[in-house]
Amino acid sequence: MTNRIMNSLAALALVALAGTAGAQNTQTINFSVAAINQIAVTGTVTLDITTATAGSAPTSASDNASKWAVTTNQSGAKISASLDSDMPSGLTLKVNLAAPTGATSTLAQTLSSGSVDLVTGVSHVAEGNLSMTYTLDATATAAVVAAGTRTVTYTISGGA
Repeated sequence: MTNRIMNSLAALALVALAGTAGAQNTQTINFSVAAINQIAVTGTVTLDITTATAGSAPTSASDNASKWAVTTNQSGAKISASLDSDMPSGLTLKVNLAAPTGATSTLAQTLSSGSVDLVTGVSHVAEGNLSMTYTLDATATAAVVAAGTRTVTYTISGGA
């Protein structure tokens, strides 16, 4: 045989050996995704009732400068809220949260130390810059309050 043929046969033999001599290995990847339910509220709220029309209850005070955001990877979650303590006699604090895509707002709800649902049907959403409106109402029997505060606790729960 000629050198040329011998070199070609040797090259073919090396290619064949390389194809059969290769090794493989596998690796198992473990992963998980936890239930994610996050809510955030931004803004500062000041509600001052300072006037009334004679013969009527004091004029309500409203604030819609605050925003809220939600992220959940679950279906059917809800947003609720409660106050750290009830409002003084004659005063009512309400909040209305705009619903994220696909959810339903329960509209303006009166807040107290008991939890109240504000948004239901929150499912698989990450949405921010949602509007919220606080309203403070007073009856004529409400006492003068020089400066009062309440803390609103928002909770996202439920879902599957």
